[in-house]
Amino acid sequence: MKTAGLKAVSIWLVATVLSLGIAVGYAAKTGQKLNNVKIKNANDKASWIPGFGKKVLTVIYADIQAADTNDPLADKLKARKFDDEKYEGIGVANLKDTWAPDAIVRAIIRRKIKKYNSTILVDDDYSIPKAWGLGDCDDVSVVVVIGKDKKVKYVKKGAVRGAEIQKVLDIVASEIAK
Repeated sequence: MKTAGLKAVSIWLVATVLSLGIAVGYAAKTGQKLNNVKIKNANDKASWIPGFGKKVLTVIYADIQAADTNDPLADKLKARKFDDEKYEGIGVANLKDTWAPDAIVRAIIRRKIKKYNSTILVDDDYSIPKAWGLGDCDDVSVVVVIGKDKKVKYVKKGAVRGAEIQKVLDIVASEIAK
């Protein structure tokens, strides 16, 4: 009995350590090279992320329930009026985790695109979290700054506030200057 119990605990411990290692291995990291991902636009048409590899990008990937979480950052980025030839801010709505009907969410997105003259795409099957290693994105907003070299320059899951907003602005400005 003692040997069987010890063996079961050993197997559980190894499985736990391996699963933690796998989970950590999937976390997006600064310096990680990303691939462009085909998702959809607000009209449900397949779309690549515009400017990927050609411009510095700030991608805010958000569940509908966390859609406004990083508005203070988005407002500051918009206010900086970075050169459109070198920079683009993009919103991506995580439709997979929302309870709201897709048609309603897409209608709201189309109105926001028109009102703010911005790019907002939709991800209805976790394409971005899978491709970029963002992990669970339910009820959360994730900010990813990507350089023209397709590498992550900044990533944060959750609200970006205070001095962290200035840090993102500085990273974007530095990447544009390259």
